Amino acid sequence: MSGAAPTRPRLANIDRLHRLMERNDLAAVVARSGINVTYLAEFGYPGTLARHLEMTSSVRGVAVVWPRSGEPIVIVDPAAEPVTRLRASIERLEVYVPYVETVYSRLADVLRRMGLGRERVGFEKDAVSALHWEELERALPGLAMVDCTAMLDEVRLIKTPAEVLRFTQAADLLDEAYLEVFPTIRAGETEREVHSRMLAACIRRGAGWAHGILNSSTNEAIYCGEGDTAFQRGDLVRTDYVAYVEGYPGHQSRMAVLGRPSAAQRRDYAITRDVHRSAIAGCRPGALASDLYREVVRAFAAHGIRYTASLVGHGVGTWFHQQEPILTQSRDVPLEEGMVLAIEPYRGSWHIQDLVLVTAAEPRLLSARFSTGELFVID
Repeated sequence: MSGAAPTRPRLANIDRLHRLMERNDLAAVVARSGINVTYLAEFGYPGTLARHLEMTSSVRGVAVVWPRSGEPIVIVDPAAEPVTRLRASIERLEVYVPYVETVYSRLADVLRRMGLGRERVGFEKDAVSALHWEELERALPGLAMVDCTAMLDEVRLIKTPAEVLRFTQAADLLDEAYLEVFPTIRAGETEREVHSRMLAACIRRGAGWAHGILNSSTNEAIYCGEGDTAFQRGDLVRTDYVAYVEGYPGHQSRMAVLGRPSAAQRRDYAITRDVHRSAIAGCRPGALASDLYREVVRAFAAHGIRYTASLVGHGVGTWFHQQEPILTQSRDVPLEEGMVLAIEPYRGSWHIQDLVLVTAAEPRLLSARFSTGELFVID
């Protein structure tokens, strides 16, 4: 049984989940991470509640128990109960008392009552602390605890039509924020001021939360946060934002220049754009992640540029945008129809990024509202 409301489109790829559970001989899986709780419950927790999904040490954690047969259950504390009842696709809730018991002590009770206390059950070993792993072993000594982290990654690789729609909605929202904010940037404004407008534009349009970077090309520390560096005419605006709609990200990078671009800027943007488009064209079933990386290296080398970034893109999914497959030189993972990838061959301040759906035919761009054909000019 799916636990979904009758009229709600299925986001998670539950058929694939059940096939892989059967292949791995698992009677159930337990999700504790933000990525997999969001994926299986099919909504993103807001604000403070979201932080409790990120910290393995939280005394107010959330867990999802998904059995191979029977109804799934979400285990929550009282503060998370109302929003979970309102928005989760899973109908059965188990509410525990934080500071008195842990989500794991209640989880042990739930597994016992479901008849799973002596079964083979999958857990995310990278999301359960050693302390809590031992707590479950003591509570259920007959339980066979198996790491299912890689299996759940594999489940999420192939997106459902409802997921693709959610990615598209989030990508459109983010592009609209770029189109709103870019024309308003003025010389003398700081990165911090412009960044605040980007976040506000995303939230106002319906994003649950947003994060990312926005830097001037004169700022050499591009991942040190948005600070007091002021934009001046001639500067490039370099971005890398993520805006989440019900836990699903729009994730694009757009560029702009204050004033008329120089010939060198037009040339470098054209090189970046052409390599970017070539990488998108290579997103076809059967291509290896490492193939895409090597092709980007070759394409930049043709222009006398040595590509040194560790990746050229990555898979995307719920909660945290960067997921498998990672498109790097060491990953010989074949692309499959139904994957959604963020393609981003970048170097220094030159960064274009788009979400792409791998199809049996041409790769399909999900974020098309912002034209990347030419460098966006801020008059």
